[in-house]
Amino acid sequence: MKEIINTKKAPGAIGPYSQAVKANGFVFISGQLPLNPETGEFPEGGVKEQTRQSLKNLQAILEADNLSFSDVVRTGVFLKNMEDFAAMNEVYGEFFTEKFPARVCVEVARLPKDARVEIEVTAVCE
Repeated sequence: MKEIINTKKAPGAIGPYSQAVKANGFVFISGQLPLNPETGEFPEGGVKEQTRQSLKNLQAILEADNLSFSDVVRTGVFLKNMEDFAAMNEVYGEFFTEKFPARVCVEVARLPKDARVEIEVTAVCE
């Protein structure tokens, strides 16, 4: 069985997918672009601001199922330019402060809406 998780505190899906799916003790959260859920726009600034918004969106989805970043076991970070790694990592460290999840970070040719970053997570739930 699977349960769909959805919150208006994060941007809605821009395609035929769910914000998150809960199944077999895990919550799989789709990649979050740095869209402000109220305006549908990217924040002003660069990759730091975009990373922060993507993580805020993930946080809102986690909280919709009474979870937090401490429940995250794996993240996937997609960067438009690997030269942004240090800046992204700095902001990422504001949200993940201990018992760090496993992570993959890759550079991609292009992201939806020409974002500079997109982040997905998998969390464990009871």
